[in-house]
Amino acid sequence: MAGTPASDVRLLVEGAARLGAPLDAGGAQSLLRLLDELERWNAAYNLTAIRDRRLMLTHHLLDSLSVHAALRGTRVADVGTGAGFPGLPLALVNPQRQFTLLDSNGKKIRFVTHAARVLGLRNVDAVHARAERSAPAQPFDTVVARAFAALETLAETVAPLCGPATRVLAMKGRPDAAELRALPPGWSVEHVEPIDVPGLGEARQLVLLRPPQG
Repeated sequence: MAGTPASDVRLLVEGAARLGAPLDAGGAQSLLRLLDELERWNAAYNLTAIRDRRLMLTHHLLDSLSVHAALRGTRVADVGTGAGFPGLPLALVNPQRQFTLLDSNGKKIRFVTHAARVLGLRNVDAVHARAERSAPAQPFDTVVARAFAALETLAETVAPLCGPATRVLAMKGRPDAAELRALPPGWSVEHVEPIDVPGLGEARQLVLLRPPQG
């Protein structure tokens, strides 16, 4: 059963603190409003398979905030953002960074645009496009992808968004050794670390990929 709004705020604030993400009660209320909008749109557009409110808190909001500490630079791309995760929660706690949220699904990008407007997130640019066909004016500082695809496919997909200094963050379950080795030429795994998302109860790992160095 979902908690009361007060308990949900407390869960988010305490969970974000454990993850090293700066979230106060006002920010938590904004994230809960994001879930309100997601539930409303979900009834018509089926944006996410997760329907339980408490699971949304952990699997969408806190899971998204789990990579906050790994972000670098000012320009961040969220590839395959879906209904805006992890990009929207990260944008809320990182107002000094500019986020580009990409997805090939038009209805999901329409929701992201709507949600960013409702939450007053002026640092979010929702783009209806495939990352592999994108041509940004300059490489992104950080590229994030949550449960996107095998690492090899992810690297090939985000390559047009990256320069030698780009930090590529792959949010995964538990990739095996074969997946970590199967990367396109020039790509490498710089670091793999487990992430303990409060209340999630599932294995999470963050894989940091390094693009070709020239």
